[in-house]
Amino acid sequence: MRKCKMLGAMFLAFCLMASSLCFTAETVQAKGIASVKQVKKLAKKEVKGGTVVKVDMDYENGKLVYDVEMSKGKKEYSLTYRASDSKLISYEWEIQPWYLSRGKGKIISINKAKKLAKKQVRNASVTSVMRKHSDGIDVYRVKMKTKNKKYELKLHARTGKVLEYEWELAAKTSKKYIGEEKAKSIALKKVGGGAVVKADFDYDGGTPVYEVDIIKGEFEYEVEIHAKTGKILSFEVEHMYD
Repeated sequence: MRKCKMLGAMFLAFCLMASSLCFTAETVQAKGIASVKQVKKLAKKEVKGGTVVKVDMDYENGKLVYDVEMSKGKKEYSLTYRASDSKLISYEWEIQPWYLSRGKGKIISINKAKKLAKKQVRNASVTSVMRKHSDGIDVYRVKMKTKNKKYELKLHARTGKVLEYEWELAAKTSKKYIGEEKAKSIALKKVGGGAVVKADFDYDGGTPVYEVDIIKGEFEYEVEIHAKTGKILSFEVEHMYD
């Protein structure tokens, strides 16, 4: 009888231990993304009524991410989730091009564009505003930032309507990097003067970089600089009214 009781107690302890292990495994798995089905569910919760068009797996700064493309009404969406903790790290939508028109009326002022952008992102500071002519439409590209995120909005320069909305988590910098001011100096020297409208720290394929945008005359220059060495990695020039 004593032997039976001892075996019964051992069996009960084993069951409790197995149950605990199963619960722990489920809890850990629930924190991250383990399948395409799971990330689709997250995206549909974020964009209610949207249709998932495509899901890709990729690596960003050495970490696995899921890129989700969606559509809903006149808009196309792009969402990126970090696989390790299911965190949404970037979000973007844009009105599909065939729904866009030149619009009527005069071009709104830069100050008006700033005010409209701030209504979309509360408590954000505007870092740059640029007017461009793109695909036959005059637009304002407004860049903003908060403590944890970077934003970019594209507004119709005549109607003030938001045509594109995007945010991403701000990358953390390190004391080992050259710093934003040094990056600006390197970019301005390369261009030969101009006005800096953006200077952001980011990662490009895992490489820490500073992305500096400069306007000089009717041209916009984009300079990518290695954040540790100061080496110019890419240099692009674009006419602002093409």
